[in-house]
Amino acid sequence: MLYDFSDTSAGQRYFLMTQSIMPRPIAWILTENPDGSHNLAPFSFFTPVCSNPPTLVVSVGNKEAGIPKDTWANIQRTGHAVVHVPSLRHIDSVNCSAATLDAGVSEVVEAGLTTVPLQTVAGDEYPLPRIDGVDVAYGCRYQQHVDLGEAPQHIVFLEVEHLYVADEVLVEVKDRKQIGADELNPLSRLGGADYAVIGDKHSRARPD
Repeated sequence: MLYDFSDTSAGQRYFLMTQSIMPRPIAWILTENPDGSHNLAPFSFFTPVCSNPPTLVVSVGNKEAGIPKDTWANIQRTGHAVVHVPSLRHIDSVNCSAATLDAGVSEVVEAGLTTVPLQTVAGDEYPLPRIDGVDVAYGCRYQQHVDLGEAPQHIVFLEVEHLYVADEVLVEVKDRKQIGADELNPLSRLGGADYAVIGDKHSRARPD
């Protein structure tokens, strides 16, 4: 089967891309609403793109034409976001937070989650908290964005300022600590209503 993307709708292209590019990591992004409550939403058009400066990129669409998603509106207003990497045990909460709610309604509250301060190495509190019980959380500031398409889709670059990793997911490998894939058991997105976790791993030493 051959698809001509110039002759398919945006919805068809989205369906084909999400059905073929998988698994996709999930950025579970917490931002602050204007009233001080917290918005929480999952995004699977997401990846790291640079380590110097440490940068994540996430693609954020609109709720509907001309109405930005709360995540993007909040990042524009405050300049900060906390990007979580959810695990399998969070699947129902992640799915719950994907619901389209009225502006200002907190998905954190709706999903029955709680937040705790995101501490910096210096012991200060980051401008935003993290979700309690999530093993990886990146404290990020807005860096830049690029708009694509007529909608448009906002390609948002977030510079990492702090990283929280739960001790429980750290393992010793060759005298240094790293995040264990089995211990983290990260949740990923497939097509349709499907999610997945890593499953079997296959290691190969990098050639010289």
